[in-house]
Amino acid sequence: MSTTQSDRLRGLLEPLVAAKGLDLEEIEMSKAGKRRMLRIIVDSDEGVELDACAELSREVSDKLDETDVMGEDEYVLEVSSPGADRPLTEHRHYVRAVGRLVKFQLVESGELIARIIDVDDEGMDLEVPGVKGRKATARRIAFTDIAKARVEIEFNRKDKKEEEA
Repeated sequence: MSTTQSDRLRGLLEPLVAAKGLDLEEIEMSKAGKRRMLRIIVDSDEGVELDACAELSREVSDKLDETDVMGEDEYVLEVSSPGADRPLTEHRHYVRAVGRLVKFQLVESGELIARIIDVDDEGMDLEVPGVKGRKATARRIAFTDIAKARVEIEFNRKDKKEEEA
């Protein structure tokens, strides 16, 4: 997608998304057979429900129909929340991942898997799980030390509410 088209789409869609209390995370344009696919990724601190995506999709479709930003060719519109395996790239992504296990690729010292405990403007406090029965340890890393980060999917983790019961 050209920068100009991307900028025009972002300028057009950001107010609609913000009016719903959501963040416009990403706009992707790709080919899907003979058609184009326009994928709009939205998120919020509370997550995004399916109904909110459906409602936003209708509003986005109406707005795109009012303009020429997509041109005359057919396209498929998809509005969704980011997948669980989305890379963490913005400060707000780390804040939303508090309590989650994250795999970090560090700039200088390889890989680290740890749970995010707290996030501030400079970095975050982590709990590194113990290995072979050892206790977990605390660690602090700065955002500047992170090359890549992605939430790890946990299938057997108990919810905090379950642990307190």
